[in-house]
Amino acid sequence: MDLHADSPNFGMKKRKQDEQDALVSDHGNSMSVGESSGSGDPCKSLTSTSLSSKNSNGSDSDISCHDDDEDMIDDDDDDQFDNLPPGIEASVPWLKDIASSECKPAVAHVPSESSSKEKIDEPTDTVMQKFRQFKSFDTVDSFPDHHYDHHYDKEGASVSEAQLQRPKNWAKKIQDEWKILEENLPETIFVRVCESKMELLRAVIIGPQGTPYHDGLFFFDCLFPSSYPTGPPKVHYHSGGLRLNPNLYQCGKVCLSLLGTWHGKNSENWIPDKSTMLQVLVSIQALILNEKPFFNEPGYANAYLGEEGQRRSKDYNDNTFILSLKTMMYALRKPPKHFEDFVAGHFRQRGVDILKACKSYAEGGPVGSVLHNAAAPNNRSISASGKNQKEFQSTVSRMMNTLVAFFSKNGCSNCEEYRSLEIYNLSAAATANLEVFKIESSGTTTLTQV
Repeated sequence: MDLHADSPNFGMKKRKQDEQDALVSDHGNSMSVGESSGSGDPCKSLTSTSLSSKNSNGSDSDISCHDDDEDMIDDDDDDQFDNLPPGIEASVPWLKDIASSECKPAVAHVPSESSSKEKIDEPTDTVMQKFRQFKSFDTVDSFPDHHYDHHYDKEGASVSEAQLQRPKNWAKKIQDEWKILEENLPETIFVRVCESKMELLRAVIIGPQGTPYHDGLFFFDCLFPSSYPTGPPKVHYHSGGLRLNPNLYQCGKVCLSLLGTWHGKNSENWIPDKSTMLQVLVSIQALILNEKPFFNEPGYANAYLGEEGQRRSKDYNDNTFILSLKTMMYALRKPPKHFEDFVAGHFRQRGVDILKACKSYAEGGPVGSVLHNAAAPNNRSISASGKNQKEFQSTVSRMMNTLVAFFSKNGCSNCEEYRSLEIYNLSAAATANLEVFKIESSGTTTLTQV
C-alpha cells in the first residue's frame, strides 16, 4: 500500500517504504486489528453493509446528508465532533454562509486573496506559504481549543499526584519519542506535542491513496499515561459521530492490539522499551485506513468470500467515502488548534483532485481508483451495478456542489467546472429519490429530510 500521498516537502526526513513497513510489522508480520465484543462496551459493533437503512458504517441513516438540530453544532459548550449522540451526524447549518455559491452556477464564493489562479500561484499567497512551512513535528504551548479540546487534557490525577505515580524515566522516554517522531515521520502524518503537558499529543493522518480515505484528514488525540512506557499510550479518534471504519468507533475508541484495545499475539502487543508512538500512528494509517476496511471486521474475510465479499466490500467503501467527504467539510469549518494552516493549505492544494475523484466515482468508477500521479490498483474488478451503486453515484454528485462551495471559499481555484446540474432541481430529486440538500425559497441552504 502506498502510504505516501502527495504532499509538499516540509524538510523532514523522507523514509523509505521498507522502513515504514518495518515499523508496522516490527511486532510480527501482521499487527492485529479488530473490535472488542464485550456487551458492556459503549461502542457498538458493525452489523450491516447496506448503503440504506442500517448502513455499513454503523449509522442508522442513509448515505445522503441529513438534518439535525442546529444547536448541536452551534452550542459553544459542545465539541463539534465528539459530543454528538452515536449515529447522529454533525449538522451543518453553517452552509448558509455559502448558500449563494451553492445555488448559483455562475457565482462562486472565493476569498479575494485567491480569486484567480494567478493570484493563488503568487509567492505572496500567505495560505500556501504557511502550508509549505508547516512542520511534520513541532511543539506547542498548549491545546486551548473551545470547539476542539484535547480529549485527554483533563484526564487523570493532579500534576503532583501524577508525578508521584510516574516512573523515573517517564519524561526521558517521552523526549525520546519526540525525537523519533521528529526524525522519522512519513510525509502523510503530522504531530504536535505540548511543552507544558508532555503527556499530550495530537496527530493528523492523511488518508492513503488507493483507499476510500484518500485525501481526507483524520485527527487523533494521544496520551502518555502514568503507566507509560510499561503500558501503551492512549489514543482517541475525533469521529464527528461518524463510523467510517470497523476499528474507529463513533465514541472515539481506536481498536488496535498495539494499544491493548484488541487481543493479539505477544509480538503484536505493546512491548515496553521497544514499541513507539511512531509505530502506533503508522499502524493506524497502514492497517486501519486501508484499501478494503470492510474486512477489518473480525471473521469477515472468512465469512464473505469471492464475489459476495467483494460486493460487500465495495458497498462499504462507497459509504465510507461519503463519510470521509463529510469529515473534510467539518475540518474546513472548525480546524483543530495549531492545525489551521495545514487544513487550509491541504484542501486548497488538493481540492481539485478530490473533485476529480468525485466526478469519476459519480460516473461509476470504483472508489480509490483515482490516484495522484500513480497507477490505479489492479484488484478492483467488481462490477458497479444495483440500487446501492445508483444511490451512491447520486449522493456523490450532490455532495460535489457542496464541496465546490467549500473549496472555493477556501481559495481553491478551477472548482466550478465540477458542479453538478442535478443540484438545481433538488426538490423534485429529493421527493423522488434520496434525502438531499434542499434549497429553501429564502435562498439559504439547509439540510432537511424530505
